[in-house]
Amino acid sequence: MRAVLTVLVAWGVLAGGGMAGGAPATAAGTTLHRSPARPVAPGVAYGEFRMTVPRGTVHGHLLTVDLAEPRVSVDLLYPGAVGARSPVSQLAADRGAVGAVNGDFFNITETQHPGVEATGASVGPAVASGRQLKGAVPDGQRFGPVMPPGATTEDVIGIGYDRRARLDRLTLRGAALTPEGALPLRGLNQYALPVDGIGAYTPQWGPASRVRATCGTDTDRAAPCTTETAEVTVRHGRVTALDEVPGAGGVAAGSVVLVGREEGARQLRKLHIGEPVQITHRLVGRGPGPLRFAVGGFPILRDDEPVAGLDTVAVAVRTSAGIGGGGRLLYLLALDGAPGQTGLTVRELAELMAQLGARDAMDLDGGGSSTLVTGDRYGATVRNHPSGGAERPVPNAVGVFSSR
Repeated sequence: MRAVLTVLVAWGVLAGGGMAGGAPATAAGTTLHRSPARPVAPGVAYGEFRMTVPRGTVHGHLLTVDLAEPRVSVDLLYPGAVGARSPVSQLAADRGAVGAVNGDFFNITETQHPGVEATGASVGPAVASGRQLKGAVPDGQRFGPVMPPGATTEDVIGIGYDRRARLDRLTLRGAALTPEGALPLRGLNQYALPVDGIGAYTPQWGPASRVRATCGTDTDRAAPCTTETAEVTVRHGRVTALDEVPGAGGVAAGSVVLVGREEGARQLRKLHIGEPVQITHRLVGRGPGPLRFAVGGFPILRDDEPVAGLDTVAVAVRTSAGIGGGGRLLYLLALDGAPGQTGLTVRELAELMAQLGARDAMDLDGGGSSTLVTGDRYGATVRNHPSGGAERPVPNAVGVFSSR
């Protein structure tokens, strides 16, 4: 009962006068109506809202997560491999999550590189249950709407071991230590590597092809794939295979595959079978202590104010994750993509998240990816209507857990 009251109180603070029977919240030509929230599990509530804007009606779905409730936790959901995709409802059901929204933007297509397979891997860093899965691709290689000035693909929303949510930035630090010297790592399980860089691929990458990592440039995702490449397999600290082009297939346990392009490829070609190579890598944040969970996106709200330079033109179905209550409240939102509904610009999304109670917020993948689900012992229920008519498989999602 205490946990349920905590959720209802949190929603009451969130909803304010917009609860049924109260005066609607208004802002700059919009009218926001919130329905009463209902508990999904201890510390987790689900509700809906409708917002009238000059061009039509926005229908949205919101999970409110009380991180101060000891039975609540949040983690990254993913299909067991970085280079893989699955519907949010399946990801949630497989882990027994009580709620989830889709996560980061991802390598969805490769029409600009005929013959190259899209990996399905996400753009930004990812951390699941304290395991650092991947780093961020170069800014020019990302998918998704234009980021505001100052944002990078390293930006994440995450939760630390102190159970507080925060916006952070995760930078890859690592090297391959060889007899010829240390080779800096510029990538970890990424679908795109910086020009002249070397990336490490671990068993968490999965069976997806690594060719895409050598296509495009740091500023042009559509640039041709480089022909100067190399791949080195290191198993239990020794070089066991050398190849001229990146391969596919899973990376065996105890192995790491190094992929190099341009100068990185030239450095890898200096290695020989049997040589010792030690590989180290970690994601370094700017916040207090490591993150136990993190997913990529870009900031749209900081300290109650929309970030400068957000897009005010493109209207789309969108997903967002916001933080309030000193890091103890997490808001997970997805708009509805049913016919007849309108979406929001990124700037409008930031203003909405502030109205709903968030102090900081991130924009996550939108359009046909936007999905919000709630779960119980029977499975996961999709609460919004994905704009594509059906759930789109995605590489990761923000999962909410609560012991009943």
